[in-house]
Amino acid sequence: MKEFFITLYHQRMLVTAAILFVIGMVGLLFNMNLIKKIVGLNIMDTAVYLALTAAGHVEGRMDPIMTDPTIPATVQQYINPVPTGLVLTGIVVSVASTAFALALTVRLYRIYGTLYLDDILFKAKRRED
Repeated sequence: MKEFFITLYHQRMLVTAAILFVIGMVGLLFNMNLIKKIVGLNIMDTAVYLALTAAGHVEGRMDPIMTDPTIPATVQQYINPVPTGLVLTGIVVSVASTAFALALTVRLYRIYGTLYLDDILFKAKRRED
């Protein structure tokens, strides 16, 4: 049992990412308010970024930014910069998709007067009839 908690402690960032992902998924699935669904989706995005960052970090290695060019360094002394680049790209995409989702939400609110998905679907069905 002690080994389990030691492993859990060493993987605390991935465990935190998993917990955040589950919180975001619950918010996305069980809330009927569109703003809360967008917030749940953003929490899930954050969990993925945390998991990528945690997976890219290697204990004892340096960031791939040379602070002192006089000190020779080998490639094995640096962490992999690719997960960091993926996280930065994901943040840009996440901001754009959040802005688009919020713009659609504002449009739906102006048309139907509510942010609750059930009411929007009910009013849309009545509009068709």
